[in-house]
Amino acid sequence: MLVQLTYASRPSSVFTPDDLASILTTSQRNNARVGVTGVLCLINGIFLQQLEGDRTEVNRLYHRIVADPRHRDPALLDFAEIIGRRFTSWDMGSLAPVAANRQIFHKYSRSTAFDPYSMSSVTLQAFFAELLANGEWIA
Repeated sequence: MLVQLTYASRPSSVFTPDDLASILTTSQRNNARVGVTGVLCLINGIFLQQLEGDRTEVNRLYHRIVADPRHRDPALLDFAEIIGRRFTSWDMGSLAPVAANRQIFHKYSRSTAFDPYSMSSVTLQAFFAELLANGEWIA
């Protein structure tokens, strides 16, 4: 069964661009091995990640993330069976920190501060669809 899981968490300590690059490199290597695809966003000090793949592998990965001491306040925001992947060519992609992306964040935010913890499943799906169609990415 193919599933999509979306979660948010906060870094447990100061997080640098080099830290993000390291996580992306490791994620790309590990995810390719188990057939997981997805995207990782770091917005306003919050990780927002959407993972796709086999249910067992996605669940296994999510449990490793929750147990990782670099994360605090993890929250499962959405989990669903899907017909097809959204991020077919990315073992793990990431958003570029550009103004065009900030406009998309603002469009789906209830306030000026982007807060995925307060987003509904429907809003999250629309947000990721628009990011994929119109966002600027670091693949």
